[in-house]
Amino acid sequence: MFRSLLVLAVFAGSLLLPTTAGADETPPLTVPASRLRAAVHCSADVRGADRDPVLLIPGTTLTPEEFRWNYVRAFRAKGWPYCTVALPHNGMDDIQTAAEYVVYAIRQVSGAAGRKVDVVGHSQGGMIGRWALKYWPDTRVDVGDLVGLAPSNHGTLLANAVCVPGCAPAFWQQRAGSAFLTALNSGPETWAGIDYTNVYTATDEVVTPNLDHNGSSSLHTGAGRISNVGLQEVCPARVADHLSTGTTDAVAYALVVDALTHDGPADPARIPLSACGQLLMPYVDPATVAQDEANLATTVATQVALYPHAAAEPPLRRYTES
Repeated sequence: MFRSLLVLAVFAGSLLLPTTAGADETPPLTVPASRLRAAVHCSADVRGADRDPVLLIPGTTLTPEEFRWNYVRAFRAKGWPYCTVALPHNGMDDIQTAAEYVVYAIRQVSGAAGRKVDVVGHSQGGMIGRWALKYWPDTRVDVGDLVGLAPSNHGTLLANAVCVPGCAPAFWQQRAGSAFLTALNSGPETWAGIDYTNVYTATDEVVTPNLDHNGSSSLHTGAGRISNVGLQEVCPARVADHLSTGTTDAVAYALVVDALTHDGPADPARIPLSACGQLLMPYVDPATVAQDEANLATTVATQVALYPHAAAEPPLRRYTES
């Protein structure tokens, strides 16, 4: 029963003045600046960084603690500057509000570093950056790579069933065919100058379907450079679920590193076959991984059990009408 709740729940991801980009208008941020500021935490080497800092965005039900014992350890060991952004209410509420936190984080981190930001997100965290880029066009020049780990770019059929009796706002918005995702994916899915890497697993039990490049996570249109990579495309016998794809999987990690160390998105042909023999990504401690995963599961279960249900999807904001 606990595992079932886990599967149903996880769709686990300096302030500049608003400007315009061509015919696009930049809507104002409605969340108080103090809240936006408090949600972003960075390593000390972000300011004046000598490489693009990485912005980590957690998935639905989760917090940046999701990355403390895996990607944060890895980036510290590599000497890579990084930041995390905490989505309000563990990413369970209206994603349109959560996207303002991402907009603020992109602007702040890019401004502090004096260079572009590489965004890496899990599930909702891998999708939400696209909402920021679509409706706040000034952020497009600040992003170099957008890497989604099991991203819910086109939603999930699972949520359609989950929301029949009512569900959290973010679950409503991640249903396949929701008004939110229809707005997000209308027009170009990607933008020029940004490299998009979408890592998915055919054994994803949350973001479905994801059997091939026609699945939920993959992107196909727009002027950005796109790489849609299934873990089983690199390692045919790979078994990775939704959570492990964003937290511990060695092949997913190899694709992230490949994307962030090469021009363009990740190329599966560059991933060494030795990665297929590794279950855990580097810097995950085998001695504590069971407890780390249990802590993650507790966070998910708590949100599932306690977060209030909404009777319908949040209405689209007026800025989506232009």
